[in-house]
Amino acid sequence: MQTSNEILRLVNQYLEQLPYDRQPQSLYEPIKYVLSLGGKRIRPVLMLLSYELFRDDSATILPQACALETYHNYTLLHDDLMDNADLRRGHQTVHRRWDANTAILSGDSMLVLAYERMAQCSAEKLPQILSLFTETALEIGEGQQYDMDFEHRNDVREEEYIEMIRLKTSVLLACATKMGALLADADERDAELLYKFGEQFGLAFQLQDDFLDVYGDSAVFGKAIGGDIVSNKKTFMLINALNRADDRQRAELMHWISTENFDRQEKVEAVTRLYNIIGVDRLAQDRIAHYFDESLKYLDAVGVAEERKKSLRDYAHEMMFRKS
Repeated sequence: MQTSNEILRLVNQYLEQLPYDRQPQSLYEPIKYVLSLGGKRIRPVLMLLSYELFRDDSATILPQACALETYHNYTLLHDDLMDNADLRRGHQTVHRRWDANTAILSGDSMLVLAYERMAQCSAEKLPQILSLFTETALEIGEGQQYDMDFEHRNDVREEEYIEMIRLKTSVLLACATKMGALLADADERDAELLYKFGEQFGLAFQLQDDFLDVYGDSAVFGKAIGGDIVSNKKTFMLINALNRADDRQRAELMHWISTENFDRQEKVEAVTRLYNIIGVDRLAQDRIAHYFDESLKYLDAVGVAEERKKSLRDYAHEMMFRKS
């Protein structure tokens, strides 16, 4: 069995060596660029670690693991275009470095490449794997649409937000863990337990992102904190602040949400102060702990020896106690 760091190196090496020998290069160069920008590679790592609960030859499913990473980066490429973002992981986004049309077309090609790489699995597993992948892709689009719809609402409920991040973020992590199990010939019960593990872990992971964007250390986080506050993004923090605020607090929050010209630092500090007073910082930490604890219950129930779970369990803890 391998550690998460060893698996991460395998994933990065595989992605670096992928050939793009079709033409025109102007279509494939942005794809290589996006996949070269790094990142946690959490989805392929989760798939390979889940596979290694049952078998030791995880290198055999690198095409499928990297298909998920290709798909994930396709969604980021299009998200950046929809958000008109300038940077991704400290580098220019594709629509900034090239143009919007290139971002659309190269992104579409990444989606096709993801399916091509996924389809390289064995023939007997192909229907099950493609069904899981396709259902996941549809759910992610649904989650993205909910996220966009929320931009125009100030009455979003916490349960709506949780369902949105389940669709937009969690289901792809759940897909990774279940797919790893399926490719390793795990039984249906263990595959479903790993799906629930990935789903609950994904909720904790996204809520942790929300929290770090407000309360993280910018030197460690790699970017200025408060980006979600500045853009009025409907996060767990803002939704609960709006729903739990008294009249005066809500009026102040609405002032900062509606004001177009503002000093960035002043807005971040003012809204963070309101979060602290209302108590959404503690609420977020409680929810993160809840979903993470739930995820570990599902992992505990998987029917393999505890020592085989160590790498996956250690990786889950590492991701949840990250500072960036």
